Amino acid sequence: MVPKQTSPCLLTIAGSDPSGGAGIQADLKTMSSLGCYAAAAITALTCQNSLGVSAVSPVEPQIVHDQIRAVLDDMPISHIKIGMTASAEICAAITAATSNFNGEIVFDPVLRASSGQLLQDSTDVNGLTPLLQRSTVLTPNRFELEILSGLPVANLQQARQAGKKLLSTLPLLRALCIKGGHLCEEEAEIVDLLLVRTNATDLEDIEEECQYHPRLKTMNSHGTGCTFASAFTAFHARSNNYVEAFTRTVIYLATLLSESRALKISQGNGPLLHHLMN
Repeated sequence: MVPKQTSPCLLTIAGSDPSGGAGIQADLKTMSSLGCYAAAAITALTCQNSLGVSAVSPVEPQIVHDQIRAVLDDMPISHIKIGMTASAEICAAITAATSNFNGEIVFDPVLRASSGQLLQDSTDVNGLTPLLQRSTVLTPNRFELEILSGLPVANLQQARQAGKKLLSTLPLLRALCIKGGHLCEEEAEIVDLLLVRTNATDLEDIEEECQYHPRLKTMNSHGTGCTFASAFTAFHARSNNYVEAFTRTVIYLATLLSESRALKISQGNGPLLHHLMN
């Protein structure tokens, strides 16, 4: 007898990090630690570690498409989390493969690594548009929000304005999580911002939630963006509530950063140690 499925089934679509700190590896660790089953489709192979990214090799777009379809045709996926896409052609392949998917699509628009290495060809940023138009949730940092909105983002008020612009121009977008780690970096406190559209027909009807927490000094922060988006996906799959998922994600990540900072397992900016949360 086949046992009844009790854990949410999620799909992550992202690049591979051989050091295990970011990308697909971080997504799988995060989703699994939060009690979800995680499937994965790889968009690019990278050569990277805690010292930086030295090479990126995108996967052939048709293979990306076929990986996604292999999962969606077999498993009851409720949420898709998308990270690094690498090229406009891969964005198009993802869009085509998910065209009949009606669940949540959480898009973390990864444009560069924390070391500064570009992970999306700058000439291909417009290629993100089809995925942006399909996404129900976005989780950009300051840099990504500036690129996507075309507005400066130097403080919380500007982040709020840029976020509202995206909500007003992307009709399927329901929630926007703005990660505050790169916002006002001189401040001792980080503020993460959630904007939620509460009325599908009234674009001005937006709920706002802010979460404040101390800025920790740590040498283990590689993969925080991927982990944030994956945790939000997992928490939303369990609660179906954007505010609850956001609040629990901020707490999860702050706790993980705190737990990870005592151990040094690499030469540079080390990874988050997800296994410490089990």
